[in-house]
Amino acid sequence: MSSNSLGSKLVLTSFGESHGKCIGAVLDGCPAGLELDENDIQSMLDLRKPGQYSTSTTRKEEDLVSIVSGVFRGYTTGSPIAMIIWNKDTQSRDYDSLITKLRPGHSDYPASVKYKQFNDFRGGGRFSGRLTATYVLGGSIAKKLLKNTLDIETNSYTVQIGNIKIKNKPTHSMMKYIYSNEVRCPDQESVIDMVDEIKSAKKSGDSIGGIVESVTNNLPVGLGEPIFSSLESDLSKALYSIPSVKGIEFGSGFASSNKFGSQNNDEFAIQNDKIVTITNNSGGILGGLSIGMPIVIHIAFKPTSSINKTQNTIDIKTRMNTTINVKGRHDPCVVPRAPPVVDSLTSLTLADHALQGGFIRPVI
Repeated sequence: MSSNSLGSKLVLTSFGESHGKCIGAVLDGCPAGLELDENDIQSMLDLRKPGQYSTSTTRKEEDLVSIVSGVFRGYTTGSPIAMIIWNKDTQSRDYDSLITKLRPGHSDYPASVKYKQFNDFRGGGRFSGRLTATYVLGGSIAKKLLKNTLDIETNSYTVQIGNIKIKNKPTHSMMKYIYSNEVRCPDQESVIDMVDEIKSAKKSGDSIGGIVESVTNNLPVGLGEPIFSSLESDLSKALYSIPSVKGIEFGSGFASSNKFGSQNNDEFAIQNDKIVTITNNSGGILGGLSIGMPIVIHIAFKPTSSINKTQNTIDIKTRMNTTINVKGRHDPCVVPRAPPVVDSLTSLTLADHALQGGFIRPVI
């Protein structure tokens, strides 16, 4: 498989399969001199690891990271940083009955055709959400790099589960509550209803989707490389690599399509001797370049494809109609485990552009 790397100056290469021996990543291009150890990465991995709540998969992986290169005496050396996580709690037998049956909503059919059935299908193989842990391996480093050098900070959180929308607009002071609950929502008044929505879907053998909002603050003006590597282009490419993502919008997004220009344009002003916009319908990006305002992104996740309901499908061996009921351990909703992944890919993209634009030096 090709296209397993992301970035230009800061390059993340992901490897492994869901039920293989291990998964891992190599981050190349990280400047020398960044203080780093496993704890910096582990703390972020722990935010997305499976099996923590009743609304998550029952697969329990410790997701313990080992750094095998690129760090010496507690600092990055400037050479590639290689990291590994060993898979331990795999139950590959759950997929024995699915070898020839195409799971609705999954990549089984196109992957089988493209790779002539040589692809590892267990747990989705290379197409599994399990691989998002490899994004976090690199993203946790990028997140720290941005914070330490430019004071850039990204916070991603759940704003909708199914039809349940967040009740109160998130504020900076609410960010401390994101990981205090199992749905990763900063508004404590919305948590119970969101949890109930997931549990209701799970009880019926079904799944449900939702929306994650991501806000990045303290960006310099001018990040981005138009036209084909604009900030929106590269952020979208990165975020669409998360399994189950089906929609991305910046700022007012689709809502801007039914506004007048006079309503949607962000007027400029001077505040504290700094150029700002009074509103932020652009989501902090104009012409593919950052404008110094917060970058605001909404990411829509579809319902988990694996559900405990009987569905119609095809047996590719007999080429006959059949039915399927996907057993195994699956998240009834992937949204609560997505915020650290969104943080990671956003940070990787922004750090890459900061290096391209000369905002971060090769040696800190």
